[in-house]
Amino acid sequence: MNSFDPARAAAARILVVGDVMLDRYWFGEVSRISPEAPVPVVRVQRREERLGGAANVARNAVALGAQTGLLGVIGQDEAGDAVEALVQQAGIRSSLNRDAAISTIIKLRVIGRQQQLLRIDFEEAPSEIALRDKLTQFNALLPGFDIIVLSDYAKGSLVNVGEMIATARRANKLILVDPKGDDFARYAGASVLTPNKSELRQVVGNWKSEDELTQRAQKLRGELQLDALLLTRSEEGMSLYTADSVEHFPAVTREVYDVSGAGDTVIATLATMLGAGMSIRDAVETANRAGGIVVGKLGTATVGLDELFPPEA
Repeated sequence: MNSFDPARAAAARILVVGDVMLDRYWFGEVSRISPEAPVPVVRVQRREERLGGAANVARNAVALGAQTGLLGVIGQDEAGDAVEALVQQAGIRSSLNRDAAISTIIKLRVIGRQQQLLRIDFEEAPSEIALRDKLTQFNALLPGFDIIVLSDYAKGSLVNVGEMIATARRANKLILVDPKGDDFARYAGASVLTPNKSELRQVVGNWKSEDELTQRAQKLRGELQLDALLLTRSEEGMSLYTADSVEHFPAVTREVYDVSGAGDTVIATLATMLGAGMSIRDAVETANRAGGIVVGKLGTATVGLDELFPPEA
């Protein structure tokens, strides 16, 4: 797959639904230890803001050329304004609800000497009114998209996920879910589930061999009536479980710089490639490459088509 027509990605119509966040980065120099406590003193020299959570999934899909919408809840605050501005700047179709009862979710990372020293999280669950409005909006938006990506960070935006999956299934949409928590039953009926190792272990327990892992993964896939279960395994690559086969994709070897947001890149790439008409196997192989590229970048980053499909020399 050395060549890829960008027009194929442009044909993908993806709606990302889930927990929308603002990622803030404070970069600075560390030259001394605080006299007040044994911690480094960071003199902040530069600040950056990026889309996080479900918004980062949407940002990754747009970076690959897909037509992308974003549905979520943010606060009626300065951070919410920043999210809206970044969404518009990225070219994402915004369907964000402003909830005056909460603050926008923020993850603040302090970086010194190219190392993350501290992360501070600000988060509140959306109100019931905002969630009802979101579900109504989801039903209205559904006909305009072919692929639904549900990005669950367990922050409260996807309490109606079962109803969303059922509605999308009836409309013959492809449904990809990045799950959280110890109960995957609420994701039943999705097309593809993309847990990582720790997330899967919470649900099926520990495994002692590859055969035992396969047995447990396939049992879960069958119980949840999934078309496929894609297990992301960090340095071990990925494993794709379908009714017909099990296939392992080795990790793309490169230096790991920052794993934050890698799962967002993987599911966004998978959605875009499936929307472009790729088979599930080729889409997973491409998503695996994308994950390998993005961990070599700082923070929540994106991957472009030119990186995934470099022109032949």
